[in-house]
Amino acid sequence: MNRHELPSAVDGGALLALAEGHHERATRSLGVRTVAGHLLKVYVLEAPGRALTDGDVETAVELAEDHLSLGRARGSLGLSVLILHAGGDGDYVLVHTWIEGYMSDLAVFVGPQGKPGEMRPGRAGLAPCVWEAAILTHERDAFARHVLDGGGPLPDRLDAWGADALTGPVR
Repeated sequence: MNRHELPSAVDGGALLALAEGHHERATRSLGVRTVAGHLLKVYVLEAPGRALTDGDVETAVELAEDHLSLGRARGSLGLSVLILHAGGDGDYVLVHTWIEGYMSDLAVFVGPQGKPGEMRPGRAGLAPCVWEAAILTHERDAFARHVLDGGGPLPDRLDAWGADALTGPVR
């Protein structure tokens, strides 16, 4: 490929606009809860100028609980991650669950800013954004490090997994 010619599907203008607008987003870990029989590690991710309340978090946990209640039927191993993202263009709830065969299940819910009661399943094919993916990358590594490759009794491995949370802003 000539470095000055882009393939026709590459939208150079859109990519450069994304690069110009890329920024850090605040992230916080809210620890691990037991929800619908699962250990659920909870994260909050906030775009600049956005802030989530305790009520927003509780509504997202309730949404996760509804989703996780069918976990066994979907092959769940009982470990999940919840990301509540106050985005620049709306709100998102991601529920990532480890399932059999080293696989994972991801549910994405979307809604208008500041209206957690209006969250609905995202469209087919919707995947994590760059900030959400940073958290899920950390969580993949924590799962492999502590649960799959860790030593000792399972409760100790799960405690280590629960304590290994991403902190600080993500890019």
